[in-house]
Order: sequence, then structure tokens, then C-alpha cells
Amino acid sequence: MKTQRGDSLHIGIFGRRNSGKSSLINAITKQEIAIVSAVPGTTTDPVFKGMELLPVGPVMFIDTAGIDDTDGTLGVERVKRTERILAKTDLALLVVPADATEFAFEEQLIASFDKYRIDFVMVLNKADTMPTPELVKWIGDRPVSRVSALRKEGIEELKKAIIATAPKEWEPPLLRDLFEPGDAVLLITPIDRGAPKGRMIMPQAKAIREVLDGHGIVIDVTEYEVEAALAALKVRPVLAVTDSQVFEKVAPAVPEDIPLTGFSVLSIRQKGNLRAMVEGVMAVKTLKPGDKVLIAESCTHHPMEDDIGRLKIPRWLSEYVGGPLDVHVVPGYDFPDDLSTYKLVVHCGGCTLNRREVLRRQSVPAAIGVPMTNYGILIAFLRGAFPRALKPFPEVADLIIL
Repeated sequence: MKTQRGDSLHIGIFGRRNSGKSSLINAITKQEIAIVSAVPGTTTDPVFKGMELLPVGPVMFIDTAGIDDTDGTLGVERVKRTERILAKTDLALLVVPADATEFAFEEQLIASFDKYRIDFVMVLNKADTMPTPELVKWIGDRPVSRVSALRKEGIEELKKAIIATAPKEWEPPLLRDLFEPGDAVLLITPIDRGAPKGRMIMPQAKAIREVLDGHGIVIDVTEYEVEAALAALKVRPVLAVTDSQVFEKVAPAVPEDIPLTGFSVLSIRQKGNLRAMVEGVMAVKTLKPGDKVLIAESCTHHPMEDDIGRLKIPRWLSEYVGGPLDVHVVPGYDFPDDLSTYKLVVHCGGCTLNRREVLRRQSVPAAIGVPMTNYGILIAFLRGAFPRALKPFPEVADLIIL
């Protein structure tokens, strides 16, 4: 199974234009991923490349535009996109060319790393040339990795510095802490029109891998085979996990003594702040017809018939409050500029995002007092599975009394 972007350690490569960032990502990955040119500002959009970096595991390198490109509208947009990458960066590489003589932009980046609590490795590029006296003085006694990205020199030493500096765990497990080796875990994975053709959605695939990695026993069925599977098993599952859209159908078929939760609930527990999302769903009780609700999707997809975000959730919410709501759906990276007019933000499962980015997205509405929840928690609340879907998690036990 290919590691998804959201499950990789994100390593951002930052620096000014023509510092050698694109050459560096090419040298590290041993592929011509980014365009290398002497023309300043060649890199416009961030370039992503995943690889396996042992013993760290899966990593995602991100080549960013030069932070010093502030000329004109396009330059400002490039800088803005680079700053967005900071919100999802787990480890930064600060690339400084050997011929640099002033360091205002590098100091700006270091301040940003401190703001986002990002550890960084300083990379002195073009190390085959003599560094300027100003650079030597500015670096001082800071640790630095010396490389020549074009000559591909010093790359293995840089990888060792990355391994030494990288956080040991950048996100908690999805469900590995909920079972022991030899335990059976029942996964209920609907195969419907919304399922990606020929494959499973990310949390489902991750759950299978984690159970196998933990030497557990995977039983994977659709919502129609739950009772038959349980009747055929000699070992009783210690946990059942279902797609939130079929909570209503699955819950009666899974005995009460088997903990039951949803893939989306597990996902937000892994990638974000579960307690804040559970607190956010309580705002549904105060909604009135006509209130503004934002449906926030972190990725873009072709809307299906009876789409979960555009049709099902708005319909279920309107049924709950007794009238139509003013629902806005926003796909992609950004929230609307003004969130203050919304009574509730409902986020998708966030399976394409890493933990830093999910926490950042949670912090935006929280900063102005707008409650936020996610698909799985909201659906459990609206479809009568709320207490049960959260029962496996003691950290929110005090919040599940309706």
C-alpha cells in the first residue's frame, strides 16, 4: 500500500531564490523532481516528493518558492504559498548559499520556525565555494550541514542530520493502541458509489495495515455481512470500526459489548484534537433554521449522487433543526476570509492532511469562538450513535452524555 501524503513526515525546504532548494530536493531524492534554473523565481508552486528515509519512515519533501520574492502580485502569492507550507511542516531545511552576505530573509524564516515550533536543519549550499565572511560570522556556532546540491556532495551527511533532528513520532496511531497482538478487529467498509474505484479510502486502508503491523486479526466486511461474520468467528472482536454513514445500520448488528466507533472518529483522534471536535458538535443543539453552516473539505473530488458533504449532511442537519440551513461548501486549502458569521464549521475526515495541518485548521475557527466538528462525529450525533462511537475513548467520556 502506498503511503499517503498525510501520513508522511513533512520536510519543507525553505530559503531565498536561487539558494539551491530545487537542486537539493533533486539530489536528496535522486530524481529530477524540480526544475533547476539560474533564473530567480523558477519555482512557483510547492513541489512535493515522497520517499522512504530509514529509519524515520515515509517522508514528504516539499520544495518551496523563494521567501524573498515579493515583487508584484505573483511574487506575493508565491510567498503566501510558501508560508502555507509552514503550517504543515514537521521538520524544515533552511538553505543558505555560501555567497550570501545579508540574512534578513533567513532570520524571518527562523522566526517562523519558532512560531510554528518547527525544528530545522541549516544547510550551507554551494559549499564547494568559499563562504563569505558575513556568512561565517552569521552562522557562528550553529550546527550546519555543508552540501553542494549540484555536485551531489554532502547529501548522505545531510540525511544523517535529518534523521537525528526529525521528531520520533509526528502523529499518534490510528487504532494500534486499541487492541493487543492476537486480538480480532472487525472493519466494516461499505463499497458504494463514493468509494474510490479499485481501492479503499485512506483510513480504511490504514486500519488494515495497523492491525496487521500489530499482529492482530483483520476481519473486513461490508455492512451487509456483519451478522454473518460475527456468527462465523471463533474469536470475538475487541473492536469494530465502521464508516460513519452506516452507523444506523451497523450498530444494531454489533453487540453492545463490542466497542464500536467510526473511521472518521479514529482519523480526527490521530490527526487532530478529538475533544475539541466533540465539544464543537454540541453547537448543533443551538442551531436554528437559516443559520450559516460551513462544510469544509480538505481535498477536491467530483461530487457524487447524494454526496456526503453537499447533500446528506445538510439534509440531516436541516431535519434535526426543523428547517433549512444556509449551508456553504468550501473544498481545498482555505477557509473563507470571514468565519465569524458561521454558527458551525463541519470538517471532512482530513485523511489527506497531516496532523500539523489539521490542528492548524482547527485553530482558525477556535480563535474567533466558532465551534467546529467533523463528519464522523456529527453523523454519529445526528444518527443516534453518538455515545457508542465515542465510548472507546476515555478522554472524551465526560462529553458523551446527551
